[in-house]
Amino acid sequence: MNYKQIKWLILIIPTLTIGMWEYVRHEFLLPYISMDLGNWLAPVLVLLVTLLFLTKLFSMIEQSQEELNRVKAVQAVLEEREKIARELHDGIAQSLFFLNAQVTRMERMEQANDLPLDKLKESVHHTNDYVRQAIANLRHAADVDSNPWLQGVESLIDELRRESDLHFEITWNLTDSILSSKEKVELLSIIREALLNIHKHADATSVCVHTSTTNTGWLCQITDNGKGFNQETTNRGNCYGLKMMQDRADKMSWELYIDRFNEQTRVSITKGAT
Repeated sequence: MNYKQIKWLILIIPTLTIGMWEYVRHEFLLPYISMDLGNWLAPVLVLLVTLLFLTKLFSMIEQSQEELNRVKAVQAVLEEREKIARELHDGIAQSLFFLNAQVTRMERMEQANDLPLDKLKESVHHTNDYVRQAIANLRHAADVDSNPWLQGVESLIDELRRESDLHFEITWNLTDSILSSKEKVELLSIIREALLNIHKHADATSVCVHTSTTNTGWLCQITDNGKGFNQETTNRGNCYGLKMMQDRADKMSWELYIDRFNEQTRVSITKGAT
């Protein structure tokens, strides 16, 4: 039933009710009901019909209005997200592309042999990945039925599925209230970095993201069946992404542990009792 039909029913039902009552009263009930009693019963009857039918119609109007407001709000958010994504693409993304081209040009110069261009180039690539992911997240339609702060990772997973043959298994058992706003940002940044590392370096075919609560806090594990990593290189701090993950975990007083188990690489983030 559309909005126009509901409006007409609201106008017609009380009129039909009083008209039918007056007809029945004068044609059939006049010998049994006095004029004064009939006059008193008329508003009572209209009130009963209003409570029975019109309240439901009013409720339908309110629901339609709420749905319309929600659609307008979502549309406004999507338009704003698209605007921000366009600004990121036209500004930061193109600047990073230009910077990467300049670094590549510097690598060919003999004077740049002693400069840490590899680290600079890796940093530019990481920043470019984050900007590209931010643009994808902004252009990804928000799912109102899921946790908003998880949509960034879901968008990244969708993009990795399109770009690779990775199979993802997600088991998320942490409720929205367990993590603070700061913890959500840092945890999802670590997960995002881990997934990007798997995509770029692990040659994996399947990835599992599992979270669960513990007696003293919670646990998040990202597991892949890839080729693993060089522990010595990791310990020397040459892996920018892993170092950034460790710094984020240290800042939140979390335990970050990376190991190999049953020919799988596990990234474990654990929060204990506070």
